Amino acid sequence: MKPDTSPTARALLLLELIQSSPGITADRLAARLGVSERAARRYVAILREAGVPVRSTRGPHGGYRIGRGLRLPPLMFSATEALGLVMAVLDGHHNAADPTDPVGSALGKLLRALPEPVAHPADAVRKVSTRGGDPHASTPDPDTTATLVQSCAAHRRVRLGYRMGAKGVRNMEVDPWAVVVHHGRWYLLCWSRTSDARRVLRVDRIAEVAVLTEEFTPPVGLNPLETLEEHLAQGWTYEVEVVVDAPASLVAQWLPRSLGRPEALDDRTTRLLATTDEPDWYAEQLTALKAPFRIVRPSELREAGRTLGQRLLDASASPPLDATETFD
Repeated sequence: MKPDTSPTARALLLLELIQSSPGITADRLAARLGVSERAARRYVAILREAGVPVRSTRGPHGGYRIGRGLRLPPLMFSATEALGLVMAVLDGHHNAADPTDPVGSALGKLLRALPEPVAHPADAVRKVSTRGGDPHASTPDPDTTATLVQSCAAHRRVRLGYRMGAKGVRNMEVDPWAVVVHHGRWYLLCWSRTSDARRVLRVDRIAEVAVLTEEFTPPVGLNPLETLEEHLAQGWTYEVEVVVDAPASLVAQWLPRSLGRPEALDDRTTRLLATTDEPDWYAEQLTALKAPFRIVRPSELREAGRTLGQRLLDASASPPLDATETFD
């Protein structure tokens, strides 16, 4: 394998030389790296841009040294390690691509200090759309995720194997539109060439993926996060209709699209359409509405709403607990 001679890789070697030999001069750095003094100073600039405090002193006893507070060795991550780190950050922090956010800024500096073959797929994953978080959600394979993200960016069709539980693995060809993180789960929003329909696939259930030569054109004006949430609100057992005494714009602020599609009946009234498999859970989500509303259907959701409302009424009518009361 040929050594990595990219500017970033040489900057990392230069960092190691300065750490091991404080006060080393530009000509000695250039000789050790096999480059010109001008190139050595350019690598120093790369380190400084990444936030490494490289100090320089002029004069016969001058040279380069690392400022106080940094004694880290060069970061030598594999591509899989870098991807895993970025994915872990995205699971718990959703501004990882924002350079003005402290976590986003730190992650950006880290990626700039890595060789390009390692940093590029990790940086692509860092920019996926995210919403919410769930500590119990499964994290998919980093290499599979990176392949999908880069295929989305390059508009390249893929062939994949999708685990269908007891039905085994289903092979399909898809146009990958976007990878989206929604409440801790990683999804592939795509168009299935096999089924000729839009599909949302769990990335952690993708067993294998191969990039094909065919290219595709994604939908114009695609908003990956909104499209995913609309898709997640469809196709469940119970069809939901709720009428809310508020404009559709406000309903859209109060409830995510995964809970339904708001349709304006007039300037002051909105109909919320969705599907659900869990009426009890859906009734609890409706408490986020900050205006009067009426559950039209299904009867299972109306019953769940009555049960929840009665439970809250009972709780508010209960006498306060005795401070001395204990529970086994």
